[in-house]
Amino acid sequence: MKSHRTMTSLVDEYVAFRRRLGFTFGSVGCELGLFAKYADRTRHKGPINTDLVVRWATSNSKSSPDYRAWRFHAIRSFLLHRVAEDPRNEVPPRGLLGRGFRRAQPHIFSARETCALLQATSALGPARGLRPRTYTTLFGLLAATGLRISEALGLTCPDVDLEGGTLRVEKGKGGRARLVPVHGTTRAALLRYARQRRRRHLLPRSNAFFLTERGTAVTYPWVARTFRTIRAQLGWRGRPAPRIHDLRHTFAVRNLLRWCRAGQNVDSRIALLSKYLGHVNVTGTYWYLTAVPELMALTSIRFERWAALPGEE
Repeated sequence: MKSHRTMTSLVDEYVAFRRRLGFTFGSVGCELGLFAKYADRTRHKGPINTDLVVRWATSNSKSSPDYRAWRFHAIRSFLLHRVAEDPRNEVPPRGLLGRGFRRAQPHIFSARETCALLQATSALGPARGLRPRTYTTLFGLLAATGLRISEALGLTCPDVDLEGGTLRVEKGKGGRARLVPVHGTTRAALLRYARQRRRRHLLPRSNAFFLTERGTAVTYPWVARTFRTIRAQLGWRGRPAPRIHDLRHTFAVRNLLRWCRAGQNVDSRIALLSKYLGHVNVTGTYWYLTAVPELMALTSIRFERWAALPGEE
């Protein structure tokens, strides 16, 4: 008689399988973990059914309909994998909980908001500890380079060239590695943090560049929790409320605005921006031209000027 396998073990097995194929897991991995814990906590046994998936996706009464739909979308590949392993499992029909993915309208941080965020991180406790310095440097790096939060947290000490002023991003989207040069002021901030972490942890328990008070690697759940706390303290509510990923959006939009206002060739510049951001396809970078009204207006003006040029005979 076969022993019952927990959902956590099935998810771990699936994640390991996908990683061997070169896939990475960010927020999707978090949702898979939450689904597994929910199933095990409710003592679910046997094949996965639609009722279990719907109950889990809607278990938080305060979550938005879009988030509930995304939760189902996030674990859909795992459900398809389970069906291939055991046809008794079920995959709820696509769209059952609404549209699976919708690109959110980005929040573009003003210079004042960015300063407020960094001031709030510097006020974190303990006052003389490493934590406030870690979060100030981390969020400052995201704002200055447009790195994904997963890429920043994936940096190890050898990845950060403090003399040359470059970052080696090994854990980019799709497993793509790249070198990211940083501005001199960013390099100085990283150097200052490296000295602070060295004074705090001569022999850290992790080789990660960003460390906790205990000398372990900073993890995304703790970063997300800290950001939500600061966001509430600063009264940033809005719809949608500012997200960590919006620091990346802000970096991209600010650069495009600067180039448009200077009358530079955006097409040639956007290719460089795409490589710098680690986009898989340049079309993902062109999306930013429609991200905010100001960019849309500048793009429209440039198009009108182009359309008014006399055609060649």
